[in-house]
Amino acid sequence: MDNYMKETVYKTRLRSKGQVTVPAEVRGLLNLQEGDDIVFFVNEQGRVFVQRLQTIHPEQEWFWTKRWQKMEQEAQADIDAGRVSRYANVDDAIEALEEL
Repeated sequence: MDNYMKETVYKTRLRSKGQVTVPAEVRGLLNLQEGDDIVFFVNEQGRVFVQRLQTIHPEQEWFWTKRWQKMEQEAQADIDAGRVSRYANVDDAIEALEEL
């Protein structure tokens, strides 16, 4: 049996200032979005590996989504404008919600 790993190859071209376009298939595999950081690793044989730099713990990624950040901003605007209600306990809060 051959001792090689089956590889899929994607071609891109080096542009001015050392820029390359990461092929769509690779962006999909790495879950890359605009603005993400990527890192390059070079092993002893000179092979280069590309990886998405994970700066936020995966269990906390939801907090940094555009949708969640928009909701955070809306909530803060309500707090700043005084559009909040305070309750002595959770039962009073639930009762007020049920009345809505």
